[in-house]
Amino acid sequence: MDLRLPRARFPVPRGPRRLFATVAAVAVLAGVGTWSAVASDDGPAVRRADRMVDTGGARIDTSYFTAGDPDEKRPAVLIGHGFGGSKSDVREQAEDLAEDGYAVLTWSARGFGRSTGKIGLNDPKGEVADVSKLIDWLATRPEVRLDKDGDPRVGVTGSSYGGAVSLLAAGHDKRVDAIAPQITYWNLADALFPDDVFKKLWTGVFINTGGGCERFEKRLCAMYERVAVSGKPDAEARELLAERSPVAVGDRIKVPTFLAQGQTDSLFPLSQGDAIAKAVRANHAPVSVDWIAGGHDGGDRERDRVEKRIGTWFDRYLKDDKGVDTGPAFRVTRTGGMDSTDGAARQRGASDDRYPGLRNGPRAVPLGGREQTFDNPAGASPPAISGLPGVGSLSRLSSLGVGVSLEFPGQFAKFDSKPLDKDLRITGTPTVRAHVKSSSGDAVLFGKVYDVGPDGKQQVLPSQLVAPIRVTDAKDGKDVELTLPAVDHEVQKGHRLRLALSSTDLGYASPAEPAKYTVSLKSDLKVPTAPGVETAAAPLPAWVWWLPAAAAVLALGLLATARRRTTAPAPDPGLAEVPLQITDLSKRYARSSDRYAVRDVSFTVEKGQVLGLLGPNGAGKTTTLRMLMGLIRPDAGEIRVFGHAIRPGAPVLSRVGAFVEGAGFLPHLSGRENLELYWKATGRPAEDAHLAEALEIAGLGDALARAVRTYSQGMRQRLAIAQAMLGLPDLLILDEPTNGLDPPQIREMREVMIRYARGGRTVIVSSHLLAEVEQSCTHLVVMDRGRLVQAGPVAEIVGSGDTLLVGLATDIPDPLVEKVAALPGVASAVRADDGILIRLDGTEDASAVRLLPELVRLDVPVESMGPHRRLEDAFLTLIGGTA
Repeated sequence: MDLRLPRARFPVPRGPRRLFATVAAVAVLAGVGTWSAVASDDGPAVRRADRMVDTGGARIDTSYFTAGDPDEKRPAVLIGHGFGGSKSDVREQAEDLAEDGYAVLTWSARGFGRSTGKIGLNDPKGEVADVSKLIDWLATRPEVRLDKDGDPRVGVTGSSYGGAVSLLAAGHDKRVDAIAPQITYWNLADALFPDDVFKKLWTGVFINTGGGCERFEKRLCAMYERVAVSGKPDAEARELLAERSPVAVGDRIKVPTFLAQGQTDSLFPLSQGDAIAKAVRANHAPVSVDWIAGGHDGGDRERDRVEKRIGTWFDRYLKDDKGVDTGPAFRVTRTGGMDSTDGAARQRGASDDRYPGLRNGPRAVPLGGREQTFDNPAGASPPAISGLPGVGSLSRLSSLGVGVSLEFPGQFAKFDSKPLDKDLRITGTPTVRAHVKSSSGDAVLFGKVYDVGPDGKQQVLPSQLVAPIRVTDAKDGKDVELTLPAVDHEVQKGHRLRLALSSTDLGYASPAEPAKYTVSLKSDLKVPTAPGVETAAAPLPAWVWWLPAAAAVLALGLLATARRRTTAPAPDPGLAEVPLQITDLSKRYARSSDRYAVRDVSFTVEKGQVLGLLGPNGAGKTTTLRMLMGLIRPDAGEIRVFGHAIRPGAPVLSRVGAFVEGAGFLPHLSGRENLELYWKATGRPAEDAHLAEALEIAGLGDALARAVRTYSQGMRQRLAIAQAMLGLPDLLILDEPTNGLDPPQIREMREVMIRYARGGRTVIVSSHLLAEVEQSCTHLVVMDRGRLVQAGPVAEIVGSGDTLLVGLATDIPDPLVEKVAALPGVASAVRADDGILIRLDGTEDASAVRLLPELVRLDVPVESMGPHRRLEDAFLTLIGGTA
């Protein structure tokens, strides 16, 4: 392997990090890579080394994290990222594991981030071979524990794409000692072509997320285009994907495996995780399965809890800590109801000391209904709607008892049970035998099990999941067993179960030729109940234990207080016209009670403003935006949008549009069709979309009629902005909207934002392009290390008199810069291209008149002095030059 070392970069030492920075500098000069330090308030400082690794087929961008005593031997962990991401996505987890005593290596897979090469979908000769090369490198590190020469003690973890490569690495490289894959696949062919039905929406998103077909290996691109055109996978396509899937090496995965699989996941459903668990268990290796609440369709990924389980799993099988509790063999998160204090869905865990599989404890539920005939319409249109890729709000709503699916009359058959006489918990895969006849010989059906309310009208599709079923040679009728989606869902007493079999579904390719299908049932619906899985009891409130001994008056007072405390915050009429007010907002990092991603942040945004949210990496910008959009909950403080407190599912969020990390479009549809499809999925009236107005602001013109696959990056960005503007939200949030754009496209994007705000609406934009922010934003909020540094109009921050640019006749050494920073009235002093940027602290000693003699006294070669006028300079002084 060729390790090409880039130019060393490390921060100017100051405070308690001075000694470490000096050590890091010596290490870099010794030739071990590009190092930096991550400050930690509650653990050892984390060292990070970035390097490009030549694996022979590509150059792979890596980061290496360690902490503590460099002479102490430790196990290693490799962390892979999800499809479309990069190594930066797993940095926080890497830092946490490094603090816990592991040597951690992250990398960007081929074709992602700064890594070169074509995307091979975990090709054994490509991405999987790269992992083995990285393990080779870990074996050379003096701080990594070895089982023998060339064999490091190493675990592999990752989500989705990264989860699959952890399984593949265990099958291809015997040096892997433990793995922890998350929301991943066993056989990519089965995931994208279930029962030989083309999962067209998700596959299109896959290609789109990868950057287009040309970014993939030629064989993969040709396969996708062939299947997308025909609408039906062929044997060659299935073989190509299967050979790049863990199933190809299933008999060789013999290491302890912790698996977290998502319940709200139409891409890699629970059946994929079931296949993984069964294969590993058949190889006599320890396996623990955790069904988490979220998945690729959204919902709560339970990151903190899952990463804690991964840590204990590796402690047990990499550190040989036999006293650690790795948790139950099976756990499932059960969601139901809403917490009245913050609007979040209530979650409780249920567990078993063994993995039950998907057909444990079957209960027969009789279904009524005569033989039914329905149509497969020409062109398979209009299609039924069960869910949309990545639209987590749909699956989240279903967990709260809200139905959002759509069946078209004449295109489905339904069979209902009688009202249940007691609650029924479904845990696994329901099945039923049916007789199917097709006028065309073959049939493609989409099976769903609905939870129907007592009124017979409201029906909920658990996790918005559907099972495609291909039936061949059915012209004269054929008996088949229908395997329905695996779920964990409770059906309440008095509700009914409804089996629906539809001829179409929006997410899949159906036969375009018109046909008539006739279906009758040959058995009861068999529902798995997994009786050994027990839900944890909810802890009793503390007052239950002491209330009997308390006085009645005191008890009544406490109850009244508790009632007030659980009432949702009332809207503030005084803020009804204020787009955003954030007050004392705080959010802690995972696995720590003392480290903060955001701490005590307060600011207000008014109508008509274009506000720029600025800060270096790790400043807390993205965390703040995620809390603003109701995706995560703050630990303290409050966010109000137009006077309403923000929490998950808050109705006022309908007035907020967001563009975060790009949007997934269907490449074969036009821009207009993509937008119309997205709006339809929201369930809101078509006239509320204001499609024409949004498109006029985005300025896409005639390109709207073209397929998205023909769009440039700039056009895709503008289409994504137009999607965020649908409904003309009063508050528009844009996270790095100019990423990947060239200067003319950036200028166009600037004009889009300014035009949108002119109508009295408000735009919040997070960006690292300071010159662009200076031209497009009216106001700024600057954050650093999770705290608010400064907020106000751009003109005031850029031209504020408290920052001076001191021009120098000659350069000065670092110790002299530190002496300048220590002068009375000086808040900070940092280097700039033209000299030193000095920020005054606002005290009576803080003035240019008093500063100049002090600089002369220190022998600073002052050539000029005056207020600075660039946002970049202001930004650097505000954050102390740490960007």
